[in-house]
Amino acid sequence: MSQYVAEQFSAGEADILRRYFTNLDKPVFALVNLPEVVKGALFARYSRSPKSLRRLFLDEFVGELDVSGDLTIDATVGLRKAEELYDRVFFEYGDDSVAQLGGVHLACEQASNILTKVLEWGRLMSYLEQSTRYIDYLARIGGRYRYYRDPEVGESPLSGRYVGDMDRLFEAYGHLLPAMTEFYRNHTPKDSDSSDFSYRQAVRAKALDAVRGVLPAATVSNVGIYGTGQSYELLLLRMRAHRLPEVQAYGDMMLGELRKVIPSFLKRVDLEDRGMAWSRYMSDAHESMDSVADYLLPADLPADEVPTVSLLDFDPDAETKMVASMLYPHTHLPEEQLLREVRAMGAEDRLSVVRAYAGDRANRRHKPGRALERPFYRFDILADYGAFRDLQRHRMLTLEWQRLSTRHGYTRPESVDAAGCAPVFDEAMERSAALYDLLNRDFPDQAAYAVSFAYKVRFVMGMNARAAMHLIELRTTPQGHSVYRKIGQEMWRLIRDEAGHRAVAEMMKYVDLSEGQPLGRLSSELRAQERRRVGEGA
Repeated sequence: MSQYVAEQFSAGEADILRRYFTNLDKPVFALVNLPEVVKGALFARYSRSPKSLRRLFLDEFVGELDVSGDLTIDATVGLRKAEELYDRVFFEYGDDSVAQLGGVHLACEQASNILTKVLEWGRLMSYLEQSTRYIDYLARIGGRYRYYRDPEVGESPLSGRYVGDMDRLFEAYGHLLPAMTEFYRNHTPKDSDSSDFSYRQAVRAKALDAVRGVLPAATVSNVGIYGTGQSYELLLLRMRAHRLPEVQAYGDMMLGELRKVIPSFLKRVDLEDRGMAWSRYMSDAHESMDSVADYLLPADLPADEVPTVSLLDFDPDAETKMVASMLYPHTHLPEEQLLREVRAMGAEDRLSVVRAYAGDRANRRHKPGRALERPFYRFDILADYGAFRDLQRHRMLTLEWQRLSTRHGYTRPESVDAAGCAPVFDEAMERSAALYDLLNRDFPDQAAYAVSFAYKVRFVMGMNARAAMHLIELRTTPQGHSVYRKIGQEMWRLIRDEAGHRAVAEMMKYVDLSEGQPLGRLSSELRAQERRRVGEGA
């Protein structure tokens, strides 16, 4: 089994593309010689299009650019002098911050949904991933369904079983999608305020939400990344230490492309006493933890029955400390004295500080300041992998997750039951579990590819109140997926009721506790419709 499908371009298309992309035949490539706004717009469009970035550029962007004068562009102009300067500053003085000043837009295509979580780990990078809510995954690449084919599995006796079962999962997805589309169309008729386009988009999003649980984690996606040289260096070192062959091989491809545009920033990656030693350290530590965990905690130890969301840790005195932090920049007092003063205040006085600090938040993007970073919460969550994929993108917090498997069972949307599609869904889950068990015997690292998005994974999220405000308000909006909406709502209730932080909960005024709307994305599509109307009028 070959892993990747090379794109095909005409001679004229290739002549244009080679000026702006570092290669034309690999799934990883950097963007060069383009205005920053064009690169940003390309990545923004990327997340809602089934097309590759190069094809998207040809179809929707190249017509807006004047490429006639670009024939003489050379991305390597000045490179030697810059490298000499970097070597002097970085290697002589060890100033890592220099590598924070050069960035690259990198397209990462045909990456499995295991690999994408590795790519999106770093806090200080920007990512846009192809969405399961706007495109379906039935469009094939090179005549094949869109899932990753691991070379080791492909060379084993399990190759035929792997391809056959993966194809059947995608066929189940293809069977369920029109059925669920028809179900939502019949049960949520279009109202007079909605355009046909907005209504169709909202129905489609709901149907895609309902059936995405069938997709296996091997499903390939496109990810656009923007990061600094330092961020890429750290990412590549982690990828080299990873145990999954796909991650290691993909990291090597990324390094090759990045060295075409920022070679100096990545010189340490494969130096024996620098990057190689660092990667070995990470790999060895991981292996050691596997060993000690296996020794101390038997694999057959049953897990306690716990709620979907549990609040593990919080400071009962956090709101008092938060009020002191709010006042701190506005006084001349040391914080310890401020804490005594705040503790002596009445509840109403403390609440008046909180309300003044939060101010008049006109929308959820108006965030209070860093005093909200004083309270801290740690949540243990057991949710389907599809919801985890969405929540995992919040990077300004602490996130750890366990190995993806089928041991925790799966979530079947109520709408699938209502549409009479449960047998097809359940059969797909049984196929996913059987393939996982089969792979897990000989290929334990690759077995996760077989796990469908509907299966649950356990993960922990630690965050301060400011990060919690952003995550919970965003993920409870009516257009959000029902699974992560419920997780966000429960987080808010636990902060208010279990932690007793009612002042913090009050500041989160844009938390939506409703059951949602039959077509959750309809209001969002209507707003987009109005923006298009205004834009056309201008």
